[in-house]
Amino acid sequence: MTAHGPGRARRFRSARRVPAALTALVVLGVAGLFLYDLAAVRAGRPGMSWRRDLADRLAAHTPADLGVQMIAGALVLAGAVLLLLALAPGLRRILPMRTPDPPTGVRAGLGRKDAAQILRDRAMEVSGVLSVRVKVGRSHVGVRATSHFRELDDVRADLDEVLAVGIEELGLAHPPRPRVRVRR
Repeated sequence: MTAHGPGRARRFRSARRVPAALTALVVLGVAGLFLYDLAAVRAGRPGMSWRRDLADRLAAHTPADLGVQMIAGALVLAGAVLLLLALAPGLRRILPMRTPDPPTGVRAGLGRKDAAQILRDRAMEVSGVLSVRVKVGRSHVGVRATSHFRELDDVRADLDEVLAVGIEELGLAHPPRPRVRVRR
């Protein structure tokens, strides 16, 4: 058992993979139909008038034309971006929490803004702190505090202590490290 809990806590995945895959399949099907009709027109079978015009334009422009290459490059780039979005996790705002000792199959997560609010409330309890801004990332917690009557080093030490306890009590699978800045 590790200090962060048993098992490996994985990031939450977005549900957008299925709609993106279905969209890609629909686009692939439509492109296949266009390709089939284009081949039929080129083979001498009759096609619709707009399809014949499209075939004539495509016959006039070769793949060596700069415009055709630029359009093809843009379509390849758009396809690569769609594939990347379909495969990449999309719920980056949710931080995974530790799993219980006997794994139950239930996963929990905490929103970054919620974690920031909890840590901000903790930091505001430190004596001498006038205001605090907290930003929670995957690996760091950025804390900017304004002190109004105590020494900055004392306030920073108290904030470090309070934030270390607060981060541990959040129960995150991968606790972020605090970065504290205190100013007058």
